[in-house]
Amino acid sequence: MTRRPHSLILAAAFAAVLSAPVAAQEGATGASFVENFDKLDTSVWYVSDGWNNGAHQNCTWSKDQVRVEGGVLSLTFEQRQLGEREYACGEIQTRSRFGYGTYEVRMKTADGSGLNSAFFTYIGPADKKPHDEIDFEVLGKNTAKVQLNQYVSGKGGNEALAEVPGGANKGFNDYAFVWEKERLRYFVNGKLVHEVTDATKLPVNAQKIFASLWGTDSLSDWMGTFTYSAPTQLLIDRIAFTAEGEACQFAASVACTLN
Repeated sequence: MTRRPHSLILAAAFAAVLSAPVAAQEGATGASFVENFDKLDTSVWYVSDGWNNGAHQNCTWSKDQVRVEGGVLSLTFEQRQLGEREYACGEIQTRSRFGYGTYEVRMKTADGSGLNSAFFTYIGPADKKPHDEIDFEVLGKNTAKVQLNQYVSGKGGNEALAEVPGGANKGFNDYAFVWEKERLRYFVNGKLVHEVTDATKLPVNAQKIFASLWGTDSLSDWMGTFTYSAPTQLLIDRIAFTAEGEACQFAASVACTLN
């Protein structure tokens, strides 16, 4: 029997480790995808409808505030009595949970102080898990910046602000975060704007992907004094997820540039 040199055996084993898929996190059932919103596939997306998230939210989620037209998802906010609230607003969320990888959105945010245009991941007690979350939030009071944040087992307080050149509400911009076991990186229009390596500030639980537009009367210190003059909307051209270790899926993806 021909014996292979020990160094070749080690090299082959190391190559196999590098080429093997990254182990999935517990509960992570979602695969890589690119959503261009040619339609709203309700087998993929759950549309929030008929409730609000608590006293801080001044609008009721409504399926009527969620529309797809011309390859763009529109989440709208308008004055319309619905349930306990005087306003109606829109939100979608994935049915699947996702783990480490690159999360991306191309969006144009809404106008108006007291409004929050959000792209984020979340899991929590309703899913029988601790509250973990990773956020991009553009507050209507200052659309020149996007707020970044993480929650780990219900603990937040990790806010950072990044510039959005030209304004988040003036045109479509690309936002991405790359979530790994030992670090979290945030990007705006392909540029790295924030990095987190403190293990105590890194979520660990697989999460659902959300996009939402909502308002508040009470969180004025954070989101600004609520003012309403006309219906407004958050427009989303694309949402994508690329699992860690997999090839990038479109030319503009941040995943194509990662080391």
